[in-house]
Amino acid sequence: MRGQALKGHLDLLLLAIIADSPKHGYAVIEELRTRSEESFDLPEGTVYPALHRLQKAGFLTSEWSEVQGRRRRTYLLTKHGHAALSEQRQSWDEFSSAMGRVLKGAPWPSTP
Repeated sequence: MRGQALKGHLDLLLLAIIADSPKHGYAVIEELRTRSEESFDLPEGTVYPALHRLQKAGFLTSEWSEVQGRRRRTYLLTKHGHAALSEQRQSWDEFSSAMGRVLKGAPWPSTP
């Protein structure tokens, strides 16, 4: 899927992925790819800066751990992150519904 289509929705996607359970960056990328049936195959250079931005905004926190000799940062939603996710989900539902109504269209009026 084209990157432009995700513009403005990346935060919502990342928060939704992490809301289910804490995840490290690569697991976020893999889960996003899996849930979207490979439509959202985002590069690390897109996802990691967004995770850092969400953490700086207070929506995520992170913990470092060591797994098989490698350091790994795991991201978790904060209280503010859960609130932001809820708000963004509601906004998405409204936007998606409105788009559906417009794209469905209405029958062309018949002329007498």
